[in-house]
Amino acid sequence: MKRRIMAIVAMGMAALLLVACSASTAHNSASTTTHSSTAASEENQTTEENTQATGQTFTVGICQLAPHPALDAATQGFMDKLTELMAASGNEVKFQEENANGDQPTCATIINQFVSSNVDLILANATAPLQAAASATGDIPILGTSVSDYGTALDDTSMSTVTGRNISGTSDLAPLDQQAELLQEWFPDAQTVGLLYCSSEANSQYQIGVIKPILEEMGYTCEEYTFTDSNDLSSIVSQAVQSCDVIYVPTDNTVADNTGIIANAAIPAQVPVVAGEEGICSGCGVATLSISYYELGETTAQMAYDILVGGEDIASMEIQYAPTLTKKYNADICSQLGLTPLEGYEVIDTSEE
Repeated sequence: MKRRIMAIVAMGMAALLLVACSASTAHNSASTTTHSSTAASEENQTTEENTQATGQTFTVGICQLAPHPALDAATQGFMDKLTELMAASGNEVKFQEENANGDQPTCATIINQFVSSNVDLILANATAPLQAAASATGDIPILGTSVSDYGTALDDTSMSTVTGRNISGTSDLAPLDQQAELLQEWFPDAQTVGLLYCSSEANSQYQIGVIKPILEEMGYTCEEYTFTDSNDLSSIVSQAVQSCDVIYVPTDNTVADNTGIIANAAIPAQVPVVAGEEGICSGCGVATLSISYYELGETTAQMAYDILVGGEDIASMEIQYAPTLTKKYNADICSQLGLTPLEGYEVIDTSEE
């Protein structure tokens, strides 16, 4: 009898174990199916997010501060490269290109037109258009180019390499310590350096604020010569050439539009000018550490493509800088001033000017 009871108990325990195992297997199977389904869903979602848009037409509004070679080259590089990128991906881009002709209030009018027509992206070429765009919209992506310092332009000195808002872009600033070294390389025996710039341009003020202490550390005496617009530029330059051994001009849009005024005062006085960029140097300078504004425009175009087609978040995109720096000299002005070009410098092509 005992054996029979024990056999019955054993059979009961085996049945319970079998049910438990079956339930566990069913649960694991269901769990595996659920996980597989979730993974497949996540994979499909990721694939959809990474798939770039095709067959679309985008509209980009371009506001350029003024017509001069550097800004013109940046705009052209941007348009050429973005058109190429769009075509290669099966998309199309249309440009609404406007020029403020050096008038800052006109920048706001142009930008407001872009906002009203709801363009897909705004290119602000120079500081004034960037400031106008920043004031006009917090939604439409804004890319700046030919802007020296974004923190200064946007009145946000705490800004790092990203703005954290609907703005990013490219900077045309060649390292100011290297520009100071270039000036010293050409004029090691000079004593007084005149710093000539437009006081109404925030980025010009920023550049002078950085390079002045560097030059003073090198042993130069620096004197600032500021003007508010082209109307008083001639008289200010005339004062500078009477007191200075060499003049330094940053990347300044007002100067870029009026290099002839500076050349007409500096060359007869035999006072050399070192410029922050090639366009200014070709008009009145002897040497520069310059960038390619066309390449800067191309870099900006890649950022625009990544935003419009790739879906990147402009708020987290870092400010980009020109890929190459080149030492250049103005052969004609060097000749007029009796200066021998230094080794390692490329001559500026002024044949088309």
